[in-house]
Amino acid sequence: MRVLFIINTRSGHQNEGSLKALIQNSSEELNYDYSIFELRKDFTEDQILKAIEQFKPEKLGVAGGDGTVNLIAKLIHNTSLPMLIIPTGSANGMANELGIGGRFEGILNLLKDGVNRPIDVLKINEKICIHLGDVGLNARIVKRFDEDPRRGLITYAKYLFREVFLIKQYSFLIRIDGKQFKRRAVSLTFANASKYGTGAVINPMGVIDDGKFELVIVKPFPRIKLLSIAWKMFTNCLQTSEYVEVHSCRKLQVRSSKRTTLQVDGEICGRVDEIHAEIIPSCLTMIVPVVQAEE
Repeated sequence: MRVLFIINTRSGHQNEGSLKALIQNSSEELNYDYSIFELRKDFTEDQILKAIEQFKPEKLGVAGGDGTVNLIAKLIHNTSLPMLIIPTGSANGMANELGIGGRFEGILNLLKDGVNRPIDVLKINEKICIHLGDVGLNARIVKRFDEDPRRGLITYAKYLFREVFLIKQYSFLIRIDGKQFKRRAVSLTFANASKYGTGAVINPMGVIDDGKFELVIVKPFPRIKLLSIAWKMFTNCLQTSEYVEVHSCRKLQVRSSKRTTLQVDGEICGRVDEIHAEIIPSCLTMIVPVVQAEE
């Protein structure tokens, strides 16, 4: 077996030397050949593709957060090359979605014990999205989080509570699979998956290989209801809130009354007033624990 590890050296708070040592030990125990490509400040996508072409791996190990996973998914979706996520980012929502966590030694063992699971990919304004994209409240939080050198849940929570007192409302014209309607909302989430990296479930209906994605509309709500909505998110029953509306779809178009920040898998994509999204079924292969493949 040949495994190419792609490591984002700037991701999260990982100990780069420790991870490399674990990979070396894993290769000896599981009997595979490996090579490491490091995503340093000046890397290019062509360099990644060249590393894949030259080493000809049978599997990829990708160490980073959601943004790193998104980058590699962009390059290898519509191929049969399977990817194992090694979560080292400040946001690891997709790893959580796939049940990948715990000690790195156990994650590396999935190269032998894991199974391949084809998943869907979402395309938002021509950008690949494997996890979640949104406009409105959370996108603004992500923008401020991205500009802060500090990471972690405390930093995210700081911007969440700041934004709560500056909640903006938008008017959206939405077209889903031929059906058109209007909504006022504080946020729209385009969800291939079900939950944020914090564990909060934004999309209780989310299944990453069902050939559909969900539009989650959070309508304007009294500030006093924030804790109630947060509670429903962390208890996987957000759909029961009177301020939340969920639509399953394969394709949608959205027009906003004013430009708003769009984020995709934690990356800010600028301010937009039009959004196009569609699902690409079963086009990316992930290495997951056996229990995940059976779900």
